[in-house]
Parts: sequence; C-alpha cells; structure tokens
Amino acid sequence: MKPAKRIALIEDDEDLAYTVAYNLRKDGAYDVERFSNGLVALDRLAERPPDLVLLDLNLPDVDGLALCRELRKAEATRRVPILMLTARVEERDKLLGFELGADDYITKPFSMKELLARVAAHLRRVAALETSEDEVYEDAFLRVDRPRHAVTVDGQDVRLTKKEFDLLWLLIRSRARVVSRETILNRLWDYSTDVETRTVDVHIRSLRRKVGDDAIETVVGVGYRFRERSR
Repeated sequence: MKPAKRIALIEDDEDLAYTVAYNLRKDGAYDVERFSNGLVALDRLAERPPDLVLLDLNLPDVDGLALCRELRKAEATRRVPILMLTARVEERDKLLGFELGADDYITKPFSMKELLARVAAHLRRVAALETSEDEVYEDAFLRVDRPRHAVTVDGQDVRLTKKEFDLLWLLIRSRARVVSRETILNRLWDYSTDVETRTVDVHIRSLRRKVGDDAIETVVGVGYRFRERSR
C-alpha cells in the first residue's frame, strides 16, 4: 500500500476545514495537517514540508498571498504545489496569485469532488516529474537542469516559480513547434478549468523578464514557441 500523501490545510474556518479534512482523509490516501494560523504554518512547513498545500487567502494573521510568496521563497517548499481556497472572485486576485507562484485557484463555495480531483491532478503531475528521466537543456545563453530545478541565464542563477519552470520546460521540449494557450492550460493544469487563457500570458510575460524576451516567440492567434539562441 502506498504511503498517504501529506496535505497541509491552512484554513481558519472551522466548519470548512473539518469538511475538507474529512473528505481528504476518508479513503486513506491523504494525511491532513490543519493550521488556522498562517505564521505557525509557515514555520512548521519549513521544518516538515508537505506534498501539497491548500491555502485560504483570508487568514486572520497574514494575507494568504503574502504567505504564498514566502512558501515559494523558502527552499523546503518552493516546489510544493499550492492550491488557493478563497471567496475572492476578482480576476486581478487570481492573476496575482499565479504570479506569486500558486498552482491553482479554487473559488468558494466549491464541491468536494472538484477539490479532490484537483488535488489528485497536481499530485500526479509531481509524481510524473519525479519519475521522469534526468534531462538538461543548454544553449548559448540558457541552461535548464530539470532534475535540479535549476535555471541559469548567462551563467547567473534565475529563480522561477514551479509553474514558470514547468511552462518553460514544456516550451523547450516542444522546441520548434508552436504550443497553443489551450495546450498549455491542459498540460499544466491537467483538468477542465475556468482558468482563462490570459493566465498563460501572465506566466509568459514573467518568464520573458527572467530568461529573455527573445527566448519565447509569440505566434499571433496561435500560441508560443521556444527559440534556441546562439552567440
């Protein structure tokens, strides 16, 4: 029997936290550690990182977006999937969450079936990356070490969020082929979702700032293509 995956649930609403934890635990696939305090969670997760984080944005002691940013900055948790739980419905909140490194965004109220499906999808993706062959890409300017999750540009280390790294690797792997926004959404989010294609544009914009504008070409009306560069 496979060991249960560890889920950190950071949620101050007692009723919702109980319901989410109960549904995650009931089939034995997940072990849930619940936190009602964001700062306590930050300290605990640095010591013992989980397999996935469910993060409420409206916490009593710290804004969830700020907590997401700190989790992404910490070495122990920078590659752990983060799924945000929130009643905020403004697009700017979603886009900011993605820019800070969130992997997903679930708007309250949500069905438990949807939540379980999204949790399972993200954990499958992590498992697939961990068991894939070691791969390294290198050109005159860029070096991407997939197993080490390390990126350098002109010899300088560049820090990418987990989603930015996955997007960059998808484009590199596709090389000369154009990858549509819809394909990117399907590959990186892995389920039917209401995430808008503009979310992809936000991640592309951030990637270009970090690895160079000329590394990713926009094919108008179609999608994006990675460009190998030479001196």
